Amino acid sequence: MVVTRPTFSEEKAQWACGYSRVAGVDEAGRGPLAGPVVAAAIILPGELKTGWARQIADSKLVTPLRREYLYYHLREVALGVGVGVIDSATIDMVGIAKATRLAMKQAVKQIDPPPDYLLIDYFKLPEVRLPQNGVIEGDTLCFSIACASVIAKVTRDCLMKELDAVYPGYGFARHKGYSTREHLECLRRLGASPIHRRSFRPVREVCGAEL
Repeated sequence: MVVTRPTFSEEKAQWACGYSRVAGVDEAGRGPLAGPVVAAAIILPGELKTGWARQIADSKLVTPLRREYLYYHLREVALGVGVGVIDSATIDMVGIAKATRLAMKQAVKQIDPPPDYLLIDYFKLPEVRLPQNGVIEGDTLCFSIACASVIAKVTRDCLMKELDAVYPGYGFARHKGYSTREHLECLRRLGASPIHRRSFRPVREVCGAEL
């Protein structure tokens, strides 16, 4: 499989306009049946030309071990990193799209010093009063967004491993809450846990009367 490598073209365009703290923003965990949605925002110090930076790609295209390796390098070089976490109860209450935007808003607010421009994967955040661009396929094409996707994915995977210890038997550490055969079988056998998204149809269909 040929992996498309993200570039700094979006960042360079904003740097040329005078923005110095351009943050990439992305999420992890929109699709799972359980656990939080996590967003990350990251400001990079400029175009990175180190060996490890050439391994950056959309987090879904990177192996878990490589994601963790990139995560720690990104944390070392970033001018600022923010993470937002929205739990399953809130997802059920407001819907996954709004929950994702809430997580992104949290992540942006955590960065100090704050960004002056946002590059966001697909979304825009009208409630955040900063100039911004929602980049279609941003996690594939835009370097800062791809980096944010790595931060979000590693953070969420770690949270799901912790939740596996709190709610044993579902295999959260392995499937991270996604709709695998193992997960659906566990749902049928054990019923829904407190971190399952009851508004998601597969959970309703499997657990039916219980919900």
